[in-house]
Amino acid sequence: MAKVEKEMSFLDHVEELRWHLIRSTAAIFFFGIIAFLMKDFIFNKILFAPKNADFITYRVFCKVSRFFGTEGLCIEDIPFTFQSLAMAEQFSVHIWTSITFGFIIGFPFIIREVWKFISPGLYEKERKGAKTFIIISSILFFIGVLFGYYVVTPLSVNFLGNYSVSDVVERNIKIGSYISLVRSSLLASGLIFELPIIMFFLTKMGLITPDFLKKYRKHALVIVLVLAAIITPPDIISQVIVAIPILILYEVSIFISKVVIKRELKKSRENA
Repeated sequence: MAKVEKEMSFLDHVEELRWHLIRSTAAIFFFGIIAFLMKDFIFNKILFAPKNADFITYRVFCKVSRFFGTEGLCIEDIPFTFQSLAMAEQFSVHIWTSITFGFIIGFPFIIREVWKFISPGLYEKERKGAKTFIIISSILFFIGVLFGYYVVTPLSVNFLGNYSVSDVVERNIKIGSYISLVRSSLLASGLIFELPIIMFFLTKMGLITPDFLKKYRKHALVIVLVLAAIITPPDIISQVIVAIPILILYEVSIFISKVVIKRELKKSRENA
C-alpha cells in the first residue's frame, strides 16, 4: 500500500487541489505577461513565419521533392493576406496568444503541480521519480509543440492558404482564424505527445494492459488516422506525415505498459 503521511478528508483534498490550480494559473499568467510584452517577436518571427514560402519546412519538403526529380512539394507563394474585421479582434488575439504561450512555457511548472497533487497516493520509491516524470513529460510536450509548429502548421497553412473554390473569391483571412489554427496545432500536438505518460498511469491504475493495447492496435490505427484528419488538412500526404509519429508513440506506450506490468508483478512477489 502507498505510504501516506497524513490522512486527508475530501475537503482537504479539494483545498489542496485548489492551491495547485492557483499556482498553475499564476505560472501561466506570469509567463503570459512575458509573452504579451514580446508581441513583435512572437507574432512576426514565430506565428506569421509559416505564411512565408521560405519557411524552413517548405524548403526541406522542396529539397526532398527535388531529390526524387520533381517539384511537386515546392511552393513559391501562399497567396493570402491577413485582415482584422472587428474593433477588438487584434487585442483579443494578442491576449489569448499570450495565455497560450504562457501555458506552453510554464508547462514544466504545471506538470510539477500535477505531480505534487498525485504523489501522496504513490509509493515512496515512486515519489523519488518526480524529476524524471517532470523532465520526460516536459520533453515530450515540447517535442509535440515543435512537431505542431514545423509540421502540422505549415501543412495546414499551405493547403488551406492555396485552396480555392473560385478565382472570384479573394483570400483575405481573418487574423483570429489564422492564429486559432496555429494555436490549436501547437497545443493538440503537444498534448498528443503525452500519450506514453498517459498510458503509464492508466497501466499503473490497472485500466489497461500491454495485451489490451496489442489487441486493439487496429482500432487504434483507425483512431489515429481520424485524429490526423482532424488536426491536418484533408490530403493523404499530410495525414500520413502526422499519423506516423503518433503510431510510434502508441508502440512506445505498449513497451512502457509492459515495463510497468513487470515491475508491478515483481513488487507483488516481493510482498508475498
